[in-house]
Amino acid sequence: MTPSPEWWQRGPVAGVPDALQPVAHMLLQLRDEVPAVVAPLDWTAWNARPGGSASVAFHVRHIGGVLDRLFTYARGASLTDAQFTALKAEGAPLDSDTRDALLDALVSQIESRLDELRTIDPAMLFIVREIGRAKLPSTTFGCIVHAAEHGMRHLGQLVVTARVVAAP
Repeated sequence: MTPSPEWWQRGPVAGVPDALQPVAHMLLQLRDEVPAVVAPLDWTAWNARPGGSASVAFHVRHIGGVLDRLFTYARGASLTDAQFTALKAEGAPLDSDTRDALLDALVSQIESRLDELRTIDPAMLFIVREIGRAKLPSTTFGCIVHAAEHGMRHLGQLVVTARVVAAP
């Protein structure tokens, strides 16, 4: 079976503004690759931290969390208590086999962000947005692009960690 081309090679994503197509492509790549990368791992391998690196469980949680938090900032909103609680829990080890629930939550987060991309008015992309308690400056576009880029960065780390923990 011939693998599908990466999402950026498949053309425009329906309903997504032109300026946000690269973001949609990255989100779709995350949606497809993360489950495939972690599929061969048993749930205990999700907690391994080879060389003190972040665990598979962390990366899966963090990708979804970053998307949630940065899209919240892109809307001009502040994080909720629930988002801060989730952030603090990203590094916690799995204490049972909750892989399917974590992957379902990640895919749901990605699908929600794709839906949100379709609603963004391109005229709003360069509105200044404040990030975090320090109120660091960014823009709607900056938040959205960084969300996808940061997710892809963690996908790369996840791939390496998964290979190391799967090695005999």
